[in-house]
Amino acid sequence: MESPLLLAVLHHPWAQLRWQLLLIAGALLLGLVAGMWLERRLLEAATWKAALRAALGDSVGMPIVALLSLQFARHATPMLRNAPLLKLALPVLAVWLLVRLATRASQRAFPGSEPIRFLVRGLSWLAWLGLFLYLSGALPEIIEALDAFSFHLGNQRLTGWTLVRGIASIAITLVLALWVSSLLESRLLASPLEINLRLVLSRLIRAGIFTVALLVALQMVGIDLTVLGVFGGALGVGLGLGLQRIAANYVSGFVILLERSLRVGDNVRLDTFQGKILDIKTRYTVVRSSGGTESIVPNEMLISNRIENLSYTDPNVWMSTTVSVGYASDLDVVLPLIRQTAISVARVLHDPAPNAVLSNFGSDGLEITIGYWIADPENGTLNIRGAVNLAVWRALKAAHIELPFPQRVLHWGPGQKPEQPLAAVPGESSPPESNPMPPAQGA
Repeated sequence: MESPLLLAVLHHPWAQLRWQLLLIAGALLLGLVAGMWLERRLLEAATWKAALRAALGDSVGMPIVALLSLQFARHATPMLRNAPLLKLALPVLAVWLLVRLATRASQRAFPGSEPIRFLVRGLSWLAWLGLFLYLSGALPEIIEALDAFSFHLGNQRLTGWTLVRGIASIAITLVLALWVSSLLESRLLASPLEINLRLVLSRLIRAGIFTVALLVALQMVGIDLTVLGVFGGALGVGLGLGLQRIAANYVSGFVILLERSLRVGDNVRLDTFQGKILDIKTRYTVVRSSGGTESIVPNEMLISNRIENLSYTDPNVWMSTTVSVGYASDLDVVLPLIRQTAISVARVLHDPAPNAVLSNFGSDGLEITIGYWIADPENGTLNIRGAVNLAVWRALKAAHIELPFPQRVLHWGPGQKPEQPLAAVPGESSPPESNPMPPAQGA
């Protein structure tokens, strides 16, 4: 077992190694400068110091520029083409680039996901372990041992090394596909297209890129793609039997996005739950209520059930509240006062203007219903109703308009008047003498 790194260091003069080390250091410095520039200009880092931290942290600019510049330097002259240290530096930079690509792509596609973070970290450690085995010279013996283990899948002979290469190729292509799809999605979601169209295109682009990446990886390994027909048939049977509800949710998600009956930002009511649509996934939709509760609704439910979209054609929402005034109040004064008071409350729209009407002759007073419109129900409805009620109460109190409380009049027959007078309501005058009512005929 011979280590390529030891052979490169021990069997070549220091003068040749020194120039190779200088070229590697120059490529790294050029990659650092290019990475800082990319972070500062394209990714909008706040300061050059932040750009330096990003370039040294998880930026892909530094390893990719260093890898390309070193590859160009090797092919510049025939003398450097077979330089041993330069040849060994290329796989090191390639692994470094793939690790950073996987980290950056996972952060973009799955922000805050702990399982994905641990998975990417595990794959990164495996990549560095494979590089260490290659540099130490132990990799050929491991490959030989894996080639000794083989089995047949149909007419296809597969070995352990083939499976390892297949898994590595699939992981690399999927990482590249994840990175490319995340870049395209970020650009697409920032475009001026309609939000549902952007979501549909982003989902289709991601699915297409991942499918192509998987097929290319399998073809690179040498696996016959006709073998996938068996798995395709099994998948179709699974969808028809046990996964039909999941498949229905995925299809319903694309139907919702394409027909645009529900959009991100719409205010909807599902049975007794009302809230704002935060995101429409391919399987479910996230709805957040004004109280902060988030509901995960399967897309099939949104297709098959009745949904009230409060902002389908108009984002404005009508609200109402009721107040009672005494029967002696002058409605020609009360109604305009209430209208002006409601329109002065923040968040109440001026167009259409609020209105106040006599809605009912109550047992204790005249009931007036105040109707008004708001444009931001996602900011809460209880707070705006409370603000309107408080403003109306203050206005009526300032105008000395009676706000009646529930009261009852009791009539006593002859000889049935109680010896002790009834207790008055705290803060109110004593109740008036009740009018005697003659007894009913035959009493």
